[in-house]
Amino acid sequence: QVQPVESGGGLVQAGGSLRLSCTASRGTFTWYTVGWFRQAPGKEREFVSSIRWIDGDTYYADAVKGRFTISRDNAKNTVYLQMNSLKPEDTAVYYCATRARGSREVDYDYWGQGTQVTVSS
Repeated sequence: QVQPVESGGGLVQAGGSLRLSCTASRGTFTWYTVGWFRQAPGKEREFVSSIRWIDGDTYYADAVKGRFTISRDNAKNTVYLQMNSLKPEDTAVYYCATRARGSREVDYDYWGQGTQVTVSS
């Protein structure tokens, strides 16, 4: 069982950058896929990006391709989401989650508490 914990959110101007971190408060990510999701006020939660720890395979939502980069640090057991060229529509609570199998959002078993990202225009 692994419990992800997010950090790194904040307030940034449009065009700026932020880096989010997701660490495991217990366990390791070794056998998991780690995903980032976000939920804006009044909207449903949506997939942002994911990385399969064992081989580094990554996926991105179309809305963030070319602007966001997901990566992992094996030594620190941490997943990063580097967010560049931020837009006001990126404003949301960002969640880190893990899944051991499957490929759908419902397959993510463990979720962090979320970190707020606010992009001002």
